[in-house]
Amino acid sequence: MEMTLGVGTPGKDPFGNSTWNILGQTYQAIAVSDRAMLWHATLPAETFVPPHVHPTQDEWITVLSGELEVDFITEYGVETMKALPTETARMPMGLPHGVYNRSGAEATAVFGVAPTQKLFELFKAINNVPDPAEVVRLAGLHDVDFLPPLEGS
Repeated sequence: MEMTLGVGTPGKDPFGNSTWNILGQTYQAIAVSDRAMLWHATLPAETFVPPHVHPTQDEWITVLSGELEVDFITEYGVETMKALPTETARMPMGLPHGVYNRSGAEATAVFGVAPTQKLFELFKAINNVPDPAEVVRLAGLHDVDFLPPLEGS
């Protein structure tokens, strides 16, 4: 898929059917090509993206409003980093991580991955899927591997 000319704006769907409800969060694609994908995310209070790993993608999150925490899982244990508005969390490929809104208030952010791989198709597949086990199964088919929940998460 080649990058298209245009402006990505939350609330406007430039790709058609690219606004997704994923485990209570709203994602909307704002830029998509084979090389990278960006999406706007609205994360209600106390929602999260469970621990997972992208074996073939770098990922980043720039917080627009509110605050998010990223739990990085390393050989030394779990390291939690808080990201505030204008700050960008960087998750190198292969590094397990989970993203949490533990703030008590809604947060918004722009997420990105490079290269896109199968992520656009994954979001279409898990849109409105309420069963976390099914989300995990479908993610594995799209090269995103979920991990067991972390203690205390």
